[in-house]
Amino acid sequence: MKKFNLSLVAILAMSTFAIAGGDIAPVEPVVETPYMEPAKVGGFYIGAAYGWNNLSMDHDADTALTTTSVDADFGAFMIDAGYKFNPYIAVEGRYSFGISSSNDLGWTNGLSSDVTVDSWGLYVKPMYPVTDAINIYALLGYGSTSADYDNPAGGTFTSDDIDGFSWGIGADYAFTDNWAVFIDYSSIVDDEDTRVNLYGTNVSVDNINFGVNYTF
Repeated sequence: MKKFNLSLVAILAMSTFAIAGGDIAPVEPVVETPYMEPAKVGGFYIGAAYGWNNLSMDHDADTALTTTSVDADFGAFMIDAGYKFNPYIAVEGRYSFGISSSNDLGWTNGLSSDVTVDSWGLYVKPMYPVTDAINIYALLGYGSTSADYDNPAGGTFTSDDIDGFSWGIGADYAFTDNWAVFIDYSSIVDDEDTRVNLYGTNVSVDNINFGVNYTF
């Protein structure tokens, strides 16, 4: 009788598995992941920087006013604004205004001149994210500059805008979602100017900037 009961239980159990398809699927636990806000990949940004400008003028021929070369260094403030399309490309505009600085421009009387340089540039900005926080980038575009310097003998010589291809390289570090610090070098302009007031001069303006950007 006991064997008959055990056999009946076994038959019923097998029948149940057969009706259910014969498979027992394990129940996977549901793991809930915390919500994470997506990283900011684009948007408008503005910034400001302090840096050092170098004005270099190499004259094609000697004149009664200057020697054949001029090399002047001075401080400058720069403001920038741009738009990031994605982590790899942006467009940016910059305006830099120099702080007046007294430099020996090679006047034959041995006097010095107060020199200021205002510059602007429009750039395509290729970027490469080295880490989540560190970016390296290039600046490729068009720049223009205006150099003003005093004539100690009287009057002021002011160059017209000198423009041409402009480029730069740099890196930035984002210490929050919105704020980043940057350092870069740019060649704002390097071109030949044949106007009378510059006596056939190759003019180049370079700068190094330390600044901060805010992305909206």
